[in-house]
Amino acid sequence: MSDKQAALDFDIKKIDQDFLDNPFPVYKAMRENDPVHLNPDGSYFLTRYEDVVLSLRHPGMSSDKKVDFKPKFGDGPLYVHHTSSLVFNDPPVHTRVRKLLSEAFTPRKLAELEPVIEGIIDRLLDRLAGQGEFDVVSDYALALPTEIIADMLGVPEEHRHKLHNYSNLILGALDPVVPPEKIAEGHAAVEEFGALLEELIADRRKTPKGGEMGEVLAALIFGEVDGEKLTPVELVQNCIFLLNAGHETTANLVGNGISILLDAPDQMQRLRGDPSLIKTAVEEFLRYQSPLQIGNRKATEDVEFGPEGSKVVIPAGSFIHTSIGAANRDPEIFEDPDRLDIARFPNPHLAFGGGGHTCAGMSLARMEGRIAIERLVARFAVLEPIGVFRRGGRARFRGYLNYPMRAA
Repeated sequence: MSDKQAALDFDIKKIDQDFLDNPFPVYKAMRENDPVHLNPDGSYFLTRYEDVVLSLRHPGMSSDKKVDFKPKFGDGPLYVHHTSSLVFNDPPVHTRVRKLLSEAFTPRKLAELEPVIEGIIDRLLDRLAGQGEFDVVSDYALALPTEIIADMLGVPEEHRHKLHNYSNLILGALDPVVPPEKIAEGHAAVEEFGALLEELIADRRKTPKGGEMGEVLAALIFGEVDGEKLTPVELVQNCIFLLNAGHETTANLVGNGISILLDAPDQMQRLRGDPSLIKTAVEEFLRYQSPLQIGNRKATEDVEFGPEGSKVVIPAGSFIHTSIGAANRDPEIFEDPDRLDIARFPNPHLAFGGGGHTCAGMSLARMEGRIAIERLVARFAVLEPIGVFRRGGRARFRGYLNYPMRAA
Protein backbone atom coordinates (compact mmCIF):
# COMPACT_ATOMS: atom_id res chain seq x y z
CA MET A 1 0.00 0.00 0.00
CA SER A 2 1.29 3.47 -0.89
CA ASP A 3 1.86 6.13 1.78
CA LYS A 4 -0.94 8.19 0.29
CA GLN A 5 -3.40 5.31 0.47
CA ALA A 6 -2.31 4.51 4.02
CA ALA A 7 -2.99 8.12 4.99
CA LEU A 8 -6.39 8.18 3.32
CA ASP A 9 -7.37 4.86 4.92
CA PHE A 10 -6.39 5.85 8.48
CA ASP A 11 -9.16 5.25 11.03
CA ILE A 12 -8.70 6.52 14.58
CA LYS A 13 -11.04 3.76 15.76
CA LYS A 14 -8.98 0.97 14.16
CA ILE A 15 -5.47 1.61 15.40
CA ASP A 16 -3.35 -1.58 15.34
CA GLN A 17 -0.33 -2.78 17.29
CA ASP A 18 2.11 -1.63 14.61
CA PHE A 19 0.84 1.92 15.06
CA LEU A 20 1.09 1.70 18.86
CA ASP A 21 4.67 0.43 18.59
CA ASN A 22 5.74 3.10 16.09
CA PRO A 23 3.18 5.71 14.97
CA PHE A 24 5.71 8.02 13.30
CA PRO A 25 5.64 6.54 9.75
CA VAL A 26 1.84 6.89 9.77
CA TYR A 27 2.07 10.45 11.07
CA LYS A 28 4.54 11.27 8.27
CA ALA A 29 2.32 9.75 5.57
CA MET A 30 -0.69 11.70 6.84
CA ARG A 31 1.21 14.97 7.22
CA GLU A 32 2.43 14.70 3.61
CA ASN A 33 -0.71 13.34 1.95
CA ASP A 34 -3.77 14.09 4.08
CA PRO A 35 -2.88 16.57 6.85
CA VAL A 36 -6.50 17.42 7.69
CA HIS A 37 -7.76 13.85 7.76
CA LEU A 38 -11.45 13.06 8.05
CA ASN A 39 -12.01 9.86 10.03
CA PRO A 40 -14.93 7.54 9.20
CA ASP A 41 -16.62 8.62 12.46
CA GLY A 42 -16.69 12.26 11.33
CA SER A 43 -13.83 13.47 13.54
CA TYR A 44 -10.67 15.08 12.15
CA PHE A 45 -6.99 14.20 12.73
CA LEU A 46 -4.39 16.99 12.43
CA THR A 47 -0.69 16.24 11.87
CA ARG A 48 0.94 19.53 10.73
CA TYR A 49 2.67 21.68 13.35
CA GLU A 50 0.93 24.88 12.23
CA ASP A 51 -2.49 23.21 12.32
CA VAL A 52 -1.93 21.75 15.79
CA VAL A 53 -0.80 25.17 17.06
CA LEU A 54 -3.89 26.77 15.52
CA SER A 55 -6.13 24.19 17.21
CA LEU A 56 -4.51 24.96 20.57
CA ARG A 57 -4.82 28.75 20.27
CA HIS A 58 -7.85 29.53 18.13
CA PRO A 59 -10.77 31.05 20.09
CA GLY A 60 -13.14 28.82 18.13
CA MET A 61 -11.64 25.69 19.70
CA SER A 62 -13.17 24.29 22.91
CA SER A 63 -11.79 21.82 25.46
CA ASP A 64 -15.19 21.14 27.04
CA LYS A 65 -16.13 17.46 26.57
CA LYS A 66 -19.51 17.30 28.33
CA VAL A 67 -21.26 16.31 25.10
CA ASP A 68 -18.54 14.17 23.51
CA PHE A 69 -17.77 12.01 26.55
CA LYS A 70 -21.39 11.12 27.27
CA PRO A 71 -21.68 8.23 24.75
CA LYS A 72 -18.42 6.71 25.97
CA PHE A 73 -18.75 7.13 29.75
CA GLY A 74 -22.49 7.55 30.34
CA ASP A 75 -23.15 9.32 33.63
CA GLY A 76 -20.58 7.25 35.53
CA PRO A 77 -17.53 8.29 37.56
CA LEU A 78 -15.26 8.62 34.52
CA TYR A 79 -17.69 11.12 33.01
CA VAL A 80 -17.84 13.12 36.24
CA HIS A 81 -14.05 13.14 36.50
CA HIS A 82 -13.13 14.01 32.93
CA THR A 83 -15.77 16.73 32.62
CA SER A 84 -14.86 18.32 35.97
CA SER A 85 -11.07 18.39 35.68
CA LEU A 86 -9.01 21.33 34.50
CA VAL A 87 -7.94 19.89 31.15
CA PHE A 88 -11.45 19.33 29.74
CA ASN A 89 -12.99 22.67 30.68
CA ASP A 90 -13.10 26.16 29.19
CA PRO A 91 -13.15 29.50 31.03
CA PRO A 92 -14.45 30.54 33.49
CA VAL A 93 -14.12 27.11 35.20
CA HIS A 94 -10.70 26.49 33.66
CA THR A 95 -9.45 29.93 34.69
CA ARG A 96 -10.57 29.54 38.29
CA VAL A 97 -9.10 26.05 38.79
CA ARG A 98 -5.85 26.88 36.98
CA LYS A 99 -5.24 29.92 39.20
CA LEU A 100 -5.56 27.76 42.31
CA LEU A 101 -3.32 25.00 40.92
CA SER A 102 -0.69 27.45 39.69
CA GLU A 103 0.17 28.34 43.28
CA ALA A 104 1.90 24.96 43.50
CA PHE A 105 4.27 25.79 40.64
CA THR A 106 5.63 29.26 41.40
CA PRO A 107 9.42 29.78 41.06
CA ARG A 108 9.66 29.90 44.86
CA LYS A 109 7.85 26.57 45.28
CA LEU A 110 10.00 24.95 42.59
CA ALA A 111 13.19 26.20 44.26
CA GLU A 112 12.00 24.59 47.50
CA LEU A 113 11.23 21.34 45.69
CA GLU A 114 14.58 20.94 43.91
CA PRO A 115 16.55 19.63 46.93
CA VAL A 116 13.58 17.38 47.82
CA ILE A 117 13.66 15.88 44.32
CA GLU A 118 17.44 15.44 44.48
CA GLY A 119 17.11 13.62 47.80
CA ILE A 120 14.45 11.23 46.44
CA ILE A 121 16.57 10.53 43.34
CA ASP A 122 19.72 9.85 45.34
CA ARG A 123 17.89 7.39 47.60
CA LEU A 124 16.42 5.62 44.57
CA LEU A 125 19.84 5.39 42.92
CA ASP A 126 21.40 3.96 46.08
CA ARG A 127 18.73 1.25 46.05
CA LEU A 128 19.22 0.52 42.33
CA ALA A 129 23.01 0.32 42.76
CA GLY A 130 22.46 -2.40 45.35
CA GLN A 131 20.16 -4.34 43.01
CA GLY A 132 22.24 -4.16 39.83
CA GLU A 133 19.25 -5.20 37.73
CA PHE A 134 15.94 -3.36 37.91
CA ASP A 135 12.94 -2.08 35.96
CA VAL A 136 13.59 1.53 35.03
CA VAL A 137 9.84 2.24 34.85
CA SER A 138 8.46 0.83 38.10
CA ASP A 139 11.66 1.14 40.16
CA TYR A 140 12.71 4.61 39.00
CA ALA A 141 10.68 6.65 36.48
CA LEU A 142 7.38 6.18 38.31
CA ALA A 143 8.76 6.42 41.83
CA LEU A 144 9.83 10.08 41.71
CA PRO A 145 6.65 11.78 40.41
CA THR A 146 4.50 9.49 42.57
CA GLU A 147 6.33 10.66 45.70
CA ILE A 148 6.13 14.33 44.70
CA ILE A 149 2.41 14.31 43.85
CA ALA A 150 1.58 12.19 46.89
CA ASP A 151 3.36 14.75 49.08
CA MET A 152 1.46 17.59 47.41
CA LEU A 153 -1.85 15.88 48.14
CA GLY A 154 -0.89 14.49 51.54
CA VAL A 155 -1.51 10.87 50.53
CA PRO A 156 -0.32 8.56 53.35
CA GLU A 157 2.49 6.12 52.63
CA GLU A 158 0.26 3.05 52.89
CA HIS A 159 -1.87 4.21 49.94
CA ARG A 160 0.86 5.37 47.56
CA HIS A 161 1.36 1.99 45.87
CA LYS A 162 -2.19 2.28 44.48
CA LEU A 163 -1.71 5.60 42.70
CA HIS A 164 -0.15 4.41 39.46
CA ASN A 165 -2.87 1.86 38.83
CA TYR A 166 -5.55 4.50 39.47
CA SER A 167 -3.88 6.86 37.01
CA ASN A 168 -3.33 4.16 34.40
CA LEU A 169 -6.97 3.08 34.42
CA ILE A 170 -8.41 6.61 34.43
CA LEU A 171 -6.15 7.91 31.65
CA GLY A 172 -6.39 4.67 29.67
CA ALA A 173 -10.12 5.28 29.29
CA LEU A 174 -9.32 8.30 27.10
CA ASP A 175 -7.91 6.23 24.23
CA PRO A 176 -9.95 6.24 21.00
CA VAL A 177 -11.19 2.67 21.54
CA VAL A 178 -11.44 1.13 25.01
CA PRO A 179 -12.89 -2.32 25.84
CA PRO A 180 -15.96 -2.31 28.14
CA GLU A 181 -14.06 -4.06 30.92
CA LYS A 182 -11.43 -1.28 30.91
CA ILE A 183 -14.16 1.35 31.09
CA ALA A 184 -15.61 -0.45 34.13
CA GLU A 185 -12.17 -0.57 35.77
CA GLY A 186 -11.74 3.15 35.08
CA HIS A 187 -15.07 3.93 36.76
CA ALA A 188 -14.00 1.89 39.79
CA ALA A 189 -10.62 3.68 39.96
CA VAL A 190 -12.30 7.11 40.04
CA GLU A 191 -14.66 5.94 42.81
CA GLU A 192 -11.92 4.38 44.95
CA PHE A 193 -9.43 7.22 44.63
CA GLY A 194 -12.21 9.77 45.07
CA ALA A 195 -13.28 8.11 48.34
CA LEU A 196 -9.69 8.22 49.62
CA LEU A 197 -9.40 11.89 48.70
CA GLU A 198 -12.67 12.74 50.42
CA GLU A 199 -11.23 11.29 53.64
CA LEU A 200 -8.03 13.30 53.24
CA ILE A 201 -10.01 16.46 52.51
CA ALA A 202 -12.23 15.98 55.56
CA ASP A 203 -9.17 15.50 57.78
CA ARG A 204 -7.40 18.52 56.30
CA ARG A 205 -10.43 20.77 56.87
CA LYS A 206 -9.98 20.07 60.58
CA THR A 207 -6.31 21.09 60.47
CA PRO A 208 -5.81 23.83 57.83
CA LYS A 209 -2.18 24.32 58.93
CA GLY A 210 -1.28 20.66 58.78
CA GLY A 211 2.41 21.09 57.91
CA GLU A 212 4.35 20.54 54.69
CA MET A 213 2.49 17.42 53.59
CA GLY A 214 -0.61 18.16 51.55
CA GLU A 215 0.22 21.81 50.98
CA VAL A 216 -1.35 21.80 47.52
CA LEU A 217 -4.42 19.98 48.82
CA ALA A 218 -4.84 22.73 51.43
CA ALA A 219 -4.50 25.42 48.76
CA LEU A 220 -7.26 23.78 46.72
CA ILE A 221 -9.53 23.36 49.76
CA PHE A 222 -9.18 26.83 51.22
CA GLY A 223 -8.13 28.93 48.23
CA GLU A 224 -10.46 31.37 46.51
CA VAL A 225 -10.52 33.09 43.13
CA ASP A 226 -12.74 36.16 42.96
CA GLY A 227 -14.52 35.00 46.11
CA GLU A 228 -15.27 31.52 44.73
CA LYS A 229 -13.94 28.20 46.04
CA LEU A 230 -13.93 24.87 44.27
CA THR A 231 -17.13 22.89 44.68
CA PRO A 232 -16.78 19.51 46.45
CA VAL A 233 -16.89 17.68 43.10
CA GLU A 234 -14.38 20.04 41.46
CA LEU A 235 -12.07 19.66 44.45
CA VAL A 236 -11.94 15.86 44.40
CA GLN A 237 -11.76 15.53 40.62
CA ASN A 238 -8.98 18.08 40.23
CA CYS A 239 -6.93 16.30 42.89
CA ILE A 240 -7.28 13.19 40.72
CA PHE A 241 -6.32 15.28 37.70
CA LEU A 242 -3.22 16.54 39.50
CA LEU A 243 -2.08 12.96 40.07
CA ASN A 244 -2.71 12.00 36.45
CA ALA A 245 -1.13 15.10 34.92
CA GLY A 246 1.94 15.18 37.14
CA HIS A 247 2.65 11.49 37.39
CA GLU A 248 1.99 9.63 34.14
CA THR A 249 3.58 12.07 31.70
CA THR A 250 6.62 12.79 33.89
CA ALA A 251 7.26 9.07 34.34
CA ASN A 252 7.00 8.68 30.55
CA LEU A 253 9.47 11.53 30.03
CA VAL A 254 12.03 9.80 32.25
CA GLY A 255 11.43 6.30 30.88
CA ASN A 256 11.39 7.46 27.26
CA GLY A 257 14.47 9.62 27.77
CA ILE A 258 16.54 6.78 29.20
CA SER A 259 15.43 4.35 26.48
CA ILE A 260 16.20 6.94 23.78
CA LEU A 261 19.76 7.30 25.09
CA LEU A 262 20.21 3.53 25.25
CA ASP A 263 19.11 3.32 21.60
CA ALA A 264 21.53 6.12 20.61
CA PRO A 265 24.93 5.37 22.17
CA ASP A 266 26.54 8.30 20.34
CA GLN A 267 24.13 10.69 22.08
CA MET A 268 24.65 8.94 25.42
CA GLN A 269 28.40 9.41 25.02
CA ARG A 270 27.84 13.02 24.04
CA LEU A 271 25.85 13.65 27.22
CA ARG A 272 28.41 11.90 29.38
CA GLY A 273 31.12 14.07 27.83
CA ASP A 274 29.15 17.28 28.35
CA PRO A 275 26.57 17.00 31.17
CA SER A 276 25.55 20.63 30.58
CA LEU A 277 23.58 19.34 27.56
CA ILE A 278 20.97 17.81 29.88
CA LYS A 279 18.54 20.73 29.52
CA THR A 280 18.45 20.63 25.72
CA ALA A 281 18.47 16.82 25.91
CA VAL A 282 15.27 16.83 27.97
CA GLU A 283 13.62 19.14 25.43
CA GLU A 284 14.68 16.77 22.64
CA PHE A 285 13.28 13.74 24.49
CA LEU A 286 9.98 15.61 24.86
CA ARG A 287 9.94 16.33 21.13
CA TYR A 288 11.22 13.00 19.88
CA GLN A 289 8.91 10.75 21.94
CA SER A 290 6.24 13.09 23.31
CA PRO A 291 4.62 11.60 26.44
CA LEU A 292 1.28 13.02 25.28
CA GLN A 293 0.87 12.05 21.63
CA ILE A 294 -2.72 13.05 20.87
CA GLY A 295 -4.90 15.82 22.29
CA ASN A 296 -8.46 16.85 21.51
CA ARG A 297 -10.47 19.94 20.70
CA LYS A 298 -14.05 20.67 19.63
CA ALA A 299 -14.74 23.31 16.97
CA THR A 300 -17.32 25.87 18.07
CA GLU A 301 -17.17 27.66 14.71
CA ASP A 302 -15.99 26.88 11.18
CA VAL A 303 -12.18 27.03 11.08
CA GLU A 304 -9.77 26.57 8.15
CA PHE A 305 -6.86 24.17 8.51
CA GLY A 306 -4.22 22.84 6.14
CA PRO A 307 -1.44 24.24 3.95
CA GLU A 308 -1.92 27.16 1.58
CA GLY A 309 -3.61 26.07 -1.60
CA SER A 310 -5.39 23.10 -0.05
CA LYS A 311 -7.25 24.50 2.94
CA VAL A 312 -10.00 22.44 4.55
CA VAL A 313 -12.83 23.97 6.54
CA ILE A 314 -13.54 21.99 9.68
CA PRO A 315 -17.17 22.78 10.48
CA ALA A 316 -18.50 23.89 13.86
CA GLY A 317 -19.39 20.95 16.07
CA SER A 318 -16.56 18.73 14.79
CA PHE A 319 -14.36 16.72 17.17
CA ILE A 320 -10.63 17.16 16.44
CA HIS A 321 -7.67 14.93 17.34
CA THR A 322 -4.52 17.07 17.59
CA SER A 323 -1.45 14.92 16.95
CA ILE A 324 1.28 16.45 19.08
CA GLY A 325 3.55 13.52 18.26
CA ALA A 326 3.22 14.26 14.53
CA ALA A 327 3.59 18.04 14.92
CA ASN A 328 6.82 17.54 16.84
CA ARG A 329 8.35 15.81 13.81
CA ASP A 330 7.16 18.28 11.17
CA PRO A 331 10.12 19.04 8.83
CA GLU A 332 8.70 22.51 8.18
CA ILE A 333 9.67 23.36 11.77
CA PHE A 334 12.36 20.86 12.79
CA GLU A 335 15.40 20.18 10.61
CA ASP A 336 15.85 16.45 10.01
CA PRO A 337 13.04 15.71 12.53
CA ASP A 338 13.56 11.95 12.76
CA ARG A 339 17.16 12.46 13.88
CA LEU A 340 17.85 12.66 17.63
CA ASP A 341 19.99 15.68 18.55
CA ILE A 342 20.36 16.32 22.29
CA ALA A 343 21.77 19.79 21.55
CA ARG A 344 18.90 20.79 19.24
CA PHE A 345 18.15 24.50 19.55
CA PRO A 346 15.76 26.12 19.08
CA ASN A 347 13.28 23.39 19.86
CA PRO A 348 9.71 24.78 19.88
CA HIS A 349 8.05 21.41 20.55
CA LEU A 350 4.43 21.15 21.67
CA ALA A 351 4.84 18.42 24.29
CA PHE A 352 3.23 20.67 26.92
CA GLY A 353 0.42 21.87 24.65
CA GLY A 354 -0.15 25.55 23.99
CA GLY A 355 -2.45 28.49 24.44
CA GLY A 356 -4.56 28.75 27.58
CA HIS A 357 -4.16 25.03 28.24
CA THR A 358 -0.35 24.98 28.31
CA CYS A 359 0.63 22.53 31.05
CA ALA A 360 0.74 24.39 34.40
CA GLY A 361 3.26 21.92 35.81
CA MET A 362 5.73 21.92 32.90
CA SER A 363 8.55 23.54 34.92
CA LEU A 364 8.24 20.86 37.59
CA ALA A 365 8.16 18.10 34.95
CA ARG A 366 11.29 19.50 33.29
CA MET A 367 13.07 19.66 36.65
CA GLU A 368 12.14 16.09 37.57
CA GLY A 369 13.16 14.81 34.14
CA ARG A 370 16.45 16.69 34.18
CA ILE A 371 17.53 15.54 37.64
CA ALA A 372 16.38 11.93 37.17
CA ILE A 373 18.11 11.37 33.82
CA GLU A 374 21.24 13.41 34.60
CA ARG A 375 21.94 11.61 37.88
CA LEU A 376 21.23 8.12 36.53
CA VAL A 377 23.68 8.66 33.65
CA ALA A 378 26.31 10.14 35.99
CA ARG A 379 25.93 7.39 38.62
CA PHE A 380 26.42 4.35 36.36
CA ALA A 381 29.19 3.85 33.81
CA VAL A 382 27.26 0.90 32.35
CA LEU A 383 23.56 1.09 31.48
CA GLU A 384 22.08 -1.56 29.23
CA PRO A 385 18.65 -3.07 28.54
CA ILE A 386 18.06 -6.71 29.44
CA GLY A 387 15.11 -8.95 28.67
CA VAL A 388 11.94 -7.80 26.91
CA PHE A 389 10.45 -4.33 27.31
CA ARG A 390 6.79 -3.49 26.71
CA ARG A 391 5.27 -0.22 25.57
CA GLY A 392 2.15 1.08 27.26
CA GLY A 393 -0.16 0.03 24.43
CA ARG A 394 -2.01 3.34 24.22
CA ALA A 395 -2.32 5.79 21.33
CA ARG A 396 -2.84 8.93 23.39
CA PHE A 397 0.07 8.49 25.84
CA ARG A 398 3.49 7.13 24.90
CA GLY A 399 5.62 5.32 27.44
CA TYR A 400 6.64 1.90 28.70
CA LEU A 401 4.89 -0.58 30.96
CA ASN A 402 8.24 -2.07 31.83
CA TYR A 403 11.87 -1.68 30.76
CA PRO A 404 14.30 -4.08 32.47
CA MET A 405 17.91 -3.00 32.57
CA ARG A 406 21.29 -3.52 34.21
CA ALA A 407 23.49 -0.84 35.74
CA ALA A 408 27.03 -0.95 37.04
